[in-house]
Amino acid sequence: MSYWFTDPLIKGLIPLATASAVKGAASTFLVPRIFMGANALGEAVGVLPGGADRIAEVCAKKRGFIVTDEIAVRFAPRIASAFQKRGFTIEVWDRAQPEPPIETVKQCAEAMAKFEPDLIIALGGGSVMDTAKAAWILYERPDITDLASVSFLVQLGLRKKAILAAIPTTSGTGSECTAIAVVTDTAAKRKVPIVNGELLPDFAILIPSLVMGMPPKLTAGTGLDVLAHAMDCVMSPASNDFTDAMGIRATQMVFQYLPKAYHNGTDMEARLRMHIAASMAGIAFFNGGVGLTHALGHSLGKAFAVHHGVAVGVFIPYSFQFYRPLTDKYLVLADALGIREKTDEQNFNGLVNKVRTLIKEVGVSTDLKGLGIPKEEFEKNMDKLVQYAVEDPSHFQSPRPMTPQQCEAIFRYAYEGKDIDF
Repeated sequence: MSYWFTDPLIKGLIPLATASAVKGAASTFLVPRIFMGANALGEAVGVLPGGADRIAEVCAKKRGFIVTDEIAVRFAPRIASAFQKRGFTIEVWDRAQPEPPIETVKQCAEAMAKFEPDLIIALGGGSVMDTAKAAWILYERPDITDLASVSFLVQLGLRKKAILAAIPTTSGTGSECTAIAVVTDTAAKRKVPIVNGELLPDFAILIPSLVMGMPPKLTAGTGLDVLAHAMDCVMSPASNDFTDAMGIRATQMVFQYLPKAYHNGTDMEARLRMHIAASMAGIAFFNGGVGLTHALGHSLGKAFAVHHGVAVGVFIPYSFQFYRPLTDKYLVLADALGIREKTDEQNFNGLVNKVRTLIKEVGVSTDLKGLGIPKEEFEKNMDKLVQYAVEDPSHFQSPRPMTPQQCEAIFRYAYEGKDIDF
């Protein structure tokens, strides 16, 4: 299978698009319509109109197709009821899988085609939203047979059949506010990112009670995903004033509220703030990019089945150490977190230490060895780890490109927990 992100033309265009001259000539900042809070959906008709009311206004057929999984399906009756009160006919498809295989996406699209919705509702975590977005492409465009070929240059022509609403049940990926879907080529054991502006949900509905049941381990992993999105976006050459504002504020919120949500899962304020932070970080990185945290994390996560948030979060310190010779933008993050030492080096070290302290506080190792990856398996997979990280589109947005040799060195340093010194 060929992948759009290995096309030399694409690989050359992405860095070019982040050049100051290009950004100065034309930039965009895209967000869905966002409803947040306990009544964000508007379950009671006529009381504080919420997302369901606004969605009903633009759906003529009122046929809603809920994409979910075996975990989040418990929320489906509540969501379905809110839309049924607005005249919708609802069908629930609850077979989304983690790291969604392309085969599962096709099954979802086939179910959509039979039901013919004009509203698709993604109810769940990042994998559910990835499934819904990718299936939406196939539903609208049955002529597309290869999802791996869909790049940001392709004109999809979505919304002729349906619009998309996203209701997250985890606080991590920010997928409810991005035009990105990640599916899995199971034959190659490889993640395939689909990036296209038309995949941005029309509505994002953030209901804090839907994440109250998240266990500490999942809370930690999803929270670190938020942190990686927020911090790495600030460092990205593609960032701008809008994304910096979102990324910096989301970073502050993670440090303030993730420990609270981790230690007390019923803290409603902490849950709501982390839910909002996840969306803010999603808006930031979709519009401003991420870098090596995700290039390295995507590769590691697929090779060793490490939770996505943990895989990207653990690379924050190592990525920043690699960036430092070429940029001092980390200083705005240090300042935002109250780190104000006498020298830039002290501020940088304080920032790295603060990140590592947070990672440890939520029960995650700061090195790859501590994630339970056997040394023998690590060495056996090194060539694939390097190839997939260097080819990952997130790498093209890094403030400091890495060679395959540097990539291998970063992996080895991270395995042992050594500071990057090159």
